[in-house]
Amino acid sequence: MPQFEAMNAQVVGVSADAPGTLGAFAKENNISKQVLAADWPRREMLQKYDAMVTDEKSPIYRYAKRAYFILDKNGTVKYIKVMDSPLNILSAEEVIKAVKESGAA
Repeated sequence: MPQFEAMNAQVVGVSADAPGTLGAFAKENNISKQVLAADWPRREMLQKYDAMVTDEKSPIYRYAKRAYFILDKNGTVKYIKVMDSPLNILSAEEVIKAVKESGAA
């Protein structure tokens, strides 16, 4: 991801899966970038940023939503985008634009 490295930005994946499951997924898919577990099992981070389905009647209750967070070097959240559908994915260009506009880089 040279575009992000050029901005001194670090890309980190965050998953709502259990750490063991997450490690196996990263190994199986040869993922070399940092992947973190989102405060599993309580998922408080996801709830705080409305990045989890909380409707008990939903068939995907307590599933994580696809979300993008940009933090500055001090850990301050500068940008949040929670997607309505997990099939919606921001392009690298959209994320780069968000990093620049947020002032995080």
